[in-house]
Amino acid sequence: MKTKAILVFSLVFSMFLASAQTSFKVEVKGKGQPVLLFPGFGCPGEVWTDVVAELSKTHQCHVFTFAGFGNVAPIEGPWLATIQQDAIAYVKKNKLKKATLIGHSLGGTLSLWMASAEPDLFGRVIAVDALPCSAALMIPNYNGEQMIYDNPRSKMMLQMDTASFARMNQQTVPYMCKNVTKQKQIVQWMNQTDRKTYVYGYIDMLNLDLREAIAKIKVPVIVLGAANPDKATVEKTYQAQYAKLPGTVMMYAENSAHFIMFDQPQWLMEKLNENLK
Repeated sequence: MKTKAILVFSLVFSMFLASAQTSFKVEVKGKGQPVLLFPGFGCPGEVWTDVVAELSKTHQCHVFTFAGFGNVAPIEGPWLATIQQDAIAYVKKNKLKKATLIGHSLGGTLSLWMASAEPDLFGRVIAVDALPCSAALMIPNYNGEQMIYDNPRSKMMLQMDTASFARMNQQTVPYMCKNVTKQKQIVQWMNQTDRKTYVYGYIDMLNLDLREAIAKIKVPVIVLGAANPDKATVEKTYQAQYAKLPGTVMMYAENSAHFIMFDQPQWLMEKLNENLK
């Protein structure tokens, strides 16, 4: 009888742990109409600190940090699909009516995914330098092929020592952010990521192709893109990727790389305020 009781307790405790596990951490600041802020790949919610300082004066900001990034413990896969499902559940559980989704990079793609899956749940999407299909930008002649987790590059990345990983981030980040001071912070965030999340989560992102699915979105979508390195090419890319959502409003930040919130913070804040009114 005692053994049976222990088994029942263990089962209940395991179920509790499973339900308590989350794919993100959320910090809530301010009051007003709800806004969800999603960071880009490898970054914690702190990437939005300056934006939240202003936006929280008029809105209730729900700032997300995804599992495996910042100080949030990693989860078992599928990583991105779990985040998407949990984020939708978070909105419903907290009864956030017509919340605005603001996402940078991966966070913007996640916003599009959520809005296409739940067309009547949100108020609008503001995608900050985010595309429906990252793979089409990064892989030549991409035609929807799915990348497997167990591939030579993944194995190399997982086995890479800490110093080599840091050097890789040090070399990559300057292409994504022109602000030298902020480059150091971004590199630090990247270095802190859970390596398995970094490797497999990136594959999750590349395997997500929303170019057709965005046609299901009913709410306004505003894209705030970075004009660097060539505005004409950037515009062509965005127009092609958002072709199934012809009502998309697109604006471009001059002299800005991928991290618009650091390269052109005033421009970004102005556009956010304009589109949240």
